Amino acid sequence: MRLPPDSLAFQMLGAATAVRAVSEGTALPQAIEDAAAQLRLDRVRDAATRGALQDIAYRTMRQFGTARALVTKLVTRPPGAQVDSLLAVALALLLEHTPGPRDKDSTDKARQDADAGRPGYSTFTVVDQAVSAAASEPKTAHARGLVNAVLRRFLRERKALLAEVTRDEQARWNLPPWWLRMLREAYPDQWMALAASANVRPPMTVRVNTARVSVQQYQTDLANAGLAGHVVGPQAVRLVRAVPVTQLPGFAEGVVSVQDAGAQLAAPLLEVADGMRVLDACAAPGGKTGHLLELADIEVTAVESDPQRTTRIGENLARLGKQARIVVGDASRPADWWDGQPFDRILADVPCSASGIVRRHPDIRWLRRETDIAKLITEQRRIVSQLWPLLKPGGILVYVTCSIFPTEGEEQARWFGAQLADAIRLQAPGQLLPGTHATQAAGPNGEKDASAGTSLPSDHDGFFYARFQKRA
Repeated sequence: MRLPPDSLAFQMLGAATAVRAVSEGTALPQAIEDAAAQLRLDRVRDAATRGALQDIAYRTMRQFGTARALVTKLVTRPPGAQVDSLLAVALALLLEHTPGPRDKDSTDKARQDADAGRPGYSTFTVVDQAVSAAASEPKTAHARGLVNAVLRRFLRERKALLAEVTRDEQARWNLPPWWLRMLREAYPDQWMALAASANVRPPMTVRVNTARVSVQQYQTDLANAGLAGHVVGPQAVRLVRAVPVTQLPGFAEGVVSVQDAGAQLAAPLLEVADGMRVLDACAAPGGKTGHLLELADIEVTAVESDPQRTTRIGENLARLGKQARIVVGDASRPADWWDGQPFDRILADVPCSASGIVRRHPDIRWLRRETDIAKLITEQRRIVSQLWPLLKPGGILVYVTCSIFPTEGEEQARWFGAQLADAIRLQAPGQLLPGTHATQAAGPNGEKDASAGTSLPSDHDGFFYARFQKRA
């Protein structure tokens, strides 16, 4: 049975294929691309179907711990990897549905989802389409009765089943046990709020190129396009509802770029001025590179080790009408790519656990391992130590991670301050926690300085920032 591409069954089947790939170790963006290719979806002609597939896959990843625990509870014999993933997708959509007195055929959830900018489906539709998805494939058709029975049982016994499976912390919080332990140790009073925030859909925030249009004017442009946004930073506007970038006024012309409000702090912290030589290390996909070039007439070298991701830097700069020297290379091995001329500024946006952006990239929690943290800490130290000699006397290096684990943040900053020759630690935002949680800036000695955080954006992903100046 061939499913129409605009059907929920087709989209759930594609999302299940992507979810299965994540379970086998593939990052979600690549898994979605592979699933779309397998289903022969054209990027332009089938853009709506691809978008729906992606949305469902991301929603599933945020609920994956609970959904997987439910599958284990409700299915006595392993149904096969594809059926297992299809059940996880369907259960994740049902988990987002808040039951009520008119739940059977209610359209309330659909209205709520539409207001939030995402598709909403009734429970009947999810069950019906999941069964159709299973029946459409020869390898899963045998399980259509199982899919129907499992989902209907969940709807009948939802409260009791959730009470049972969520006794397990991974199922309750949708985070691995080691991740939860690190949150508890670092934030004993906030860990539950931080864990919960990992499962919240992040806002869509844009960076306005204020050299071309003011933030206030761009708000007007949004209103004229039937959209609304709130100013949450000097160049940051958070949209009330997420939309495809093609609907953003000025996006194609490079007037705005999609960039989290917390990430928008990086470029201004370098205090660039016309004529400077600037290094953007680990630069892909080029958001911070573009921001730097919007702030001043500078010469930027953007280094990235992944050739495929390096391509995205060029694409993003082309849309902005900007140019940089783009290099495929390892930031920790500058001898392979450095031309010998020192830099006035260095942005070290180093590889990390990505624990601060997990609400935006929900697959990370399932792909990352606790043993990765020690390796990342070593790599972060190696990169910064190798880049420090490339900085001019008087120059500034900004250390950035999209992590909320102190081992990758404040503890690293103190290590750099002790190990780097001629390093003076400057004031910086310090640890930004995701969402609207309190943020405190770090002073020159790493101490908390609440007064310095008053100009920080009100809703952002999790980042850590530290700044160091080389003695003149």
